[in-house]
Amino acid sequence: MAFDPSNGFVASSDVPGLADGLLPIFDVEQVQLQFSIAADFVSAQTANNVLILALSNGRILRIDLNKPEDIDDIDLPKKPTEVGVIRRMFLDPTASHLIICTSQGENYYLHSQSRHPRPLARLRGVSIESIAWNPSLPTASTREILIGASDGNVYEGYIEHSTEFYRKEEKYLKVLHKLPDGPVTGLWVDTLPGAGTDTRRIMISTQSRLFHLVGKVGKNDGGGSIYSKLFEAEQPVVHELPRSTAATAAASDLVISPDTPQDTSRPYDGDVNERVFAWLSSHGIYHGQLLLSPFTSELGNKVFSEAQLLPRAQLMTPERAGGRRMTASNDYINAIALTHWHIISLIGDRVVAANRLTGDIVYDQVILNQGQKAIGLCVDIQKNTYWLFTSQEIFEIVPRDEDRDIWKIMLKLKKFDAALKHAHTPAQKDAVAIASGDYLLSKGQFNEAAGVYGKSSKPFEEVALAFIDHNQPDALRKYLLGKLSTFKKSYIMQRQMIASWLIEIFMAKLNSLDDTIITRAELSETLNPTQTREQLDVVRAEYQEFVNRHKSDLDRKTVYAVIGSHGREEELLYYADAINDYHFVLSYWVQRERWSEALRVLQRQTDPEVFYSYSSVLMTHVAAELVDILMRQANLEPRNLIPALLEYDRNYKGPLSQNQAIRYLLYVVNQLQSTDSAVHNTLVSIYAAHPSTSKDESALLSYLESQGDEPRFDPDFALRLCIQHHRVLSCAHIYTSMGQYLQAVQLALAHDEIDLAIIVAERAHSNPPLRKKLWLAVAKKVISQSNGIKTAIDFLRRCDLLKIEDLIPFFPDFVVIDDFKEEICSALEEYSRNIDSLRREMDESAATATNIKVDIAALDQRYAIVEPGEKCYVCGLPLLSRQFFVFPCQHAFHSDCLGKRVLEQAGPGKAKRIRECQVQISRGLVKGRKREEMIGELDGLVGEACILCSEYAIKRIDEPFVKENEDKEEWAL
Repeated sequence: MAFDPSNGFVASSDVPGLADGLLPIFDVEQVQLQFSIAADFVSAQTANNVLILALSNGRILRIDLNKPEDIDDIDLPKKPTEVGVIRRMFLDPTASHLIICTSQGENYYLHSQSRHPRPLARLRGVSIESIAWNPSLPTASTREILIGASDGNVYEGYIEHSTEFYRKEEKYLKVLHKLPDGPVTGLWVDTLPGAGTDTRRIMISTQSRLFHLVGKVGKNDGGGSIYSKLFEAEQPVVHELPRSTAATAAASDLVISPDTPQDTSRPYDGDVNERVFAWLSSHGIYHGQLLLSPFTSELGNKVFSEAQLLPRAQLMTPERAGGRRMTASNDYINAIALTHWHIISLIGDRVVAANRLTGDIVYDQVILNQGQKAIGLCVDIQKNTYWLFTSQEIFEIVPRDEDRDIWKIMLKLKKFDAALKHAHTPAQKDAVAIASGDYLLSKGQFNEAAGVYGKSSKPFEEVALAFIDHNQPDALRKYLLGKLSTFKKSYIMQRQMIASWLIEIFMAKLNSLDDTIITRAELSETLNPTQTREQLDVVRAEYQEFVNRHKSDLDRKTVYAVIGSHGREEELLYYADAINDYHFVLSYWVQRERWSEALRVLQRQTDPEVFYSYSSVLMTHVAAELVDILMRQANLEPRNLIPALLEYDRNYKGPLSQNQAIRYLLYVVNQLQSTDSAVHNTLVSIYAAHPSTSKDESALLSYLESQGDEPRFDPDFALRLCIQHHRVLSCAHIYTSMGQYLQAVQLALAHDEIDLAIIVAERAHSNPPLRKKLWLAVAKKVISQSNGIKTAIDFLRRCDLLKIEDLIPFFPDFVVIDDFKEEICSALEEYSRNIDSLRREMDESAATATNIKVDIAALDQRYAIVEPGEKCYVCGLPLLSRQFFVFPCQHAFHSDCLGKRVLEQAGPGKAKRIRECQVQISRGLVKGRKREEMIGELDGLVGEACILCSEYAIKRIDEPFVKENEDKEEWAL
């Protein structure tokens, strides 16, 4: 075959960034058959990856291209000599239904699940030229289909698969319309989305006319026609060739573009629902989009008005290719097929592909050998494959990235959205964006141009200057926002510069709108104040969104300077709040003494340092509100707030109950259970130093008493403060808690607090001598202040430790003894009773000593009875076999067994002494009396106590009853 790729490819113009522009868009590849062919091909069809080949001998080969090794070899019921050679075949898009037509008018139906073609009796004698399959693509039956015949009749049929021999395949067949134009060369039926399933479009082609009908079909009531209603009610829109130029010898066909590929990396989103048609006639190829609206007869006019003709002469190029003459220009096009963007034409021995948008030839190649003739072009609508068949060969036409130049074509047509959709590489998309931006700028659509420029690589300074020259700050703002989003995070300088510029533009725009609102009286004729306020809100919201998104790109000092120069307080604070610069916000409100705003900011903080920094000034002016906030913060260190609390207390002149420093410290002490001595010392200092005129120490005393015996404050510090500020009761309490009762009593007496001194003296109840001393001090003070003996006598009765003789030294020398004679007599009588009691105790002690002597003497005669068969409680051997010990508890042990156990359980010191004695005695290191003494010492150490019932046994309480080497079964119950 004459296949020369070097001459067949028509190169497209150079496109920057197109690496695949050097490769042809189409490639024709010969299919290598894996089987022998017994006869020539006479017809072929392909759909849903199934290939159907008809041979001149009447055989039909059905090949599943997914499993090409499995071939169904099917024969017609009758030989070709009886019914004629297979003329053509029609296969539905699902490859479920096949209609076979022979040269003698016989028609057969073959289902995909069957290998036996069934004759179509009602269609006998009908020369079928075209079929329009049901749009729902059923697989069990064909449902309602349209059939075009060579005599101009349009039939409606219904064919269903049946395994019954005598049952006819066609359910019904009805003539819908007859065209006087000759053969019906093409039929197409589809539904219009959104118009309901009963609204359908029908296209019919003949050699000279193309019909377009839209209407509602009838309901299938079990055997009746559904298309009759449409043909009777609707008038078609007709596109007609001039009769003088229509050539009957020219081929005519109606083809539809294949399904949109949904699984590719670049889906044709905009073309999912709109197919393309192409009508082959003697004039050329008339093609256009199958629009989907409106749902009336006007749809046909709209479809035909937007369609265009690709002239036959444009495809006929009588030039040489591969060294031999190509088809003459007066020949006709044999067959056509549609891809998504191109029209493939079979012209003689050439395959020509033209872009349907521009008509440019993108592929022109001689495929067939001299004298070889093609039997047709086939398209697999669902799988998007394209095939060329001759009598002995099969070719596959393979498109390779056929939409590579579509973006450029759309760009020339000013269809920028479509161009951008079909641009695949970044360079292509950038070229579309630049061209689109330039076009919009030339039309004065600055905001739209800014949005497009922001995604392009057009020089930054050119775009910015263009908007500045046209005085379009809004467009410039939009462009800068778009441009900022294109820079990577690593471009720190560029991002900061653009972001800072945007801050300036935002501030200028906000100031301009504010000025417009303020001067609305003068500008009322040209400006609507309400619209201006709405625009102000929109710009402010845009600014806030910009700050939140790009705060990391903004330099803090620069932004503060820019916004501050414009006097935009709200925007300044919003930025500071967005970057969490709460120090700035707080200092801003504090400097202006806007305490409520400062507190609102503070209560949102979690950083303790912020509270420490501003607590002093806020405690001075809004102490109660600040304390409310502080009490809700659990992460604060109270000691860091002490300076602020002390400063507040130094200037506070009100009552203690309203002192906010005390309120917070009590919360820390009581609720947070703080043990920090600094906090407690601060609370004590505030209590003690408070300038109270009533000398009310109840609050301080209450706190001191709540601390108990282990106070958290420093007692020495608290004592100094209380002495300094004359807090007598508190001093006495602190002295008492420190155990310094004498100092507490002396302090109380120095301030004439007799009752307090008595209370303190009573607290020393655990130390009677000290308690008596304290009472004597109090008594001395009482006697010195009293006017008579009666007061002293009454005081004497309050303490059981004091006697009358203790108080006599405190009375004046001139006091007469008759005044307290009764008390002296009572004391003497008490002494007499005490002497009698002591005498009785001495007698009892003497008797006890005598009894002890008797018991000691009896110990010398103590003995224990040892039975002849008694055993050692340690080793279990007879006790009398060697030296032994017997204890009063009747436990008996060999002396060596007892010594071992004592060594195991005795303390380190005792065990060491026992070993020393044993060594010295066994080695004869000591002799005579000293040896006897050491033996006695050893016996005393070993036989000190029974190892089974003394403290030795208590020490062994953690030992198990059953040891590892003992049989556990003996303990089983």
